This record gives sequence, C-alpha cells and structure tokens, in this order.
Amino acid sequence: MKYRNYTYSFIVTLFAGVVILAVCPALKVATPGQAKGTVIFFDDFQGKTLDREKWNVEVTGMHVNNELQAYIDTASTLFIARGKDAEGAGNGALILRPQFSPDFKTKDGQQFNFTSARINTRGKFDFKYGTAEARIKLTAGEGLWPAWWMLGNGNWPETGEVDIMEYIGEKDWASAAVHGPGYSGETPFVNRQYFDAGNDVTQWHIYAVECTSESLNFKYDGKLMFRINRKMVTHYGNWSFDNEKFLILNYALGGAYPVKLNGVKTPYYGMPVSTVELVKNNKARMLVDWVRVTKNE
Repeated sequence: MKYRNYTYSFIVTLFAGVVILAVCPALKVATPGQAKGTVIFFDDFQGKTLDREKWNVEVTGMHVNNELQAYIDTASTLFIARGKDAEGAGNGALILRPQFSPDFKTKDGQQFNFTSARINTRGKFDFKYGTAEARIKLTAGEGLWPAWWMLGNGNWPETGEVDIMEYIGEKDWASAAVHGPGYSGETPFVNRQYFDAGNDVTQWHIYAVECTSESLNFKYDGKLMFRINRKMVTHYGNWSFDNEKFLILNYALGGAYPVKLNGVKTPYYGMPVSTVELVKNNKARMLVDWVRVTKNE
C-alpha cells in the first residue's frame, strides 16, 4: 500500500512539473549560454503581435547620430514571424525590419527616406542588478545598425547607457560599450567580439550583460567578452550603473558609428548602394527569439 501511494504521488508530482514548464516558459532551466537565476522578465514572442503590456513602440521625436531612419509604429517594420520565416526560433521571432520610405515626414516636420522600429520597456520593466540577455540573428549589410541595449530612467549620459550588442555591417564582429558622464560619445569603454568563420552574426547568438554593484560583464554565448569595473570608470567620471535600466531593441541605418568605419558618404551617410537595395527588397532584418532578465542568485 505504501509503495502504491508513493508511486501515485510521484506521478502526480511529475505531471504537475511538466504542466508548470509548459505554461511558464520563463521557469525553464537555462540552456547553454543562458544565465542562471530567478527570471524577472521574459518574452519569447509567442503572441500574434508584440505584447504591449511589456513593450512600448517608439515613434520618432528626437533624431540622433545622423541616422537615416524615422521610427514608426507599424506592422511593416515590427512584426512576429513563425515557421520558416522565424529561421529557427521555435515559438516565433520578433522581427525589426527597416523600410525604404521615400520622403517620409515625421511629426516634427523632418523628412527621411527610411523608416524602422524601436521598442523599449520604459515604465513597464527595469532592473538594477542581474543579467539581461537576448537571442538574436542579424542580416549582413554594410551600414546596418541594429542594437540591443539599456538606458537609465533620467538624463543622458548621467544615468548611463549599456550597449549589449551593436552591429554595423561587418558580419564577423559585434561590439559592446558603456556611456556615462565623462565617458560618452567617443567612449574609452568599447570592445568587439570576433566570431568564428561560419558562426558570424548571421547565425543565432545570445548577447548578454551581467550587472553587479562593482562591474558590468558582457557575455556572448555565455563566454565573457568584455568587463568594466567601478575603478576603471571612475577614472573618467561617475559610475552610472547603480540605478535601474530599461531594455531597448532598435534598428538604425547609417549614421555616425557606421560611417567612421566604412567611410561611405553616398548615396546615404554610412550606407552604400548595396545595402539600400537590401532594405528596398525587405531583406534587412533583426530576428529576436527571446529576451530574458534574471536576478543574480
């Protein structure tokens, strides 16, 4: 009798565990490359559209870095793909896709030839210490500038910026950086991760930063690629990473960062003809499988 009760109890417990994992994907055990810890934010884009309870969609107001795009809120630049269009993201992938939009006028009267997407969690989710990570796949194209990053809830650069992944079109590397008072713009704190041939940015990678009270540890696919600490930063200015940061995903085109490396000035600042054609043909995309934030254990 005791054996039968034990067997029944074990089966019930096992079944309950399976159900919990099925309905709560955020509770799944971390896969290789993912951080361990208590999950405090998770989105794997299973819905038909972006979850507006978690994300804000930005519409262009301020224009920076001589970028070529205006940000808009439309399904042409921001949508969820499934099946083969998700390119290996099992539950679906969020797609940020810039568009060729000749003579597009913004609400502040400026004119652009490209539109794109930018989303953030400001006012909906932020965190101070923990690990923010996203599984991302990118398109090769000189002068494309997709990014995964974080900002503080105040004035820039006083409340800090953490660039977890920036990509400007050279498909064998992506970069991480931080900005703050005394070390913004041409920051001394930037590093590149060079990928192995056959496993460049056009493949899936997990881009992450671990935030602690004394350091920021950038990890790509679970391996440390860059570290900054409080002592390094305070040589230039105040440590701006003891405050809450919100999450950002965006897709910029051209602008100051790309042009410093590719030197392209025509037909667009930082973006050559070949990439313009890529955008016109809807082939420039950032796919995001999931975004996850864990609290350090």
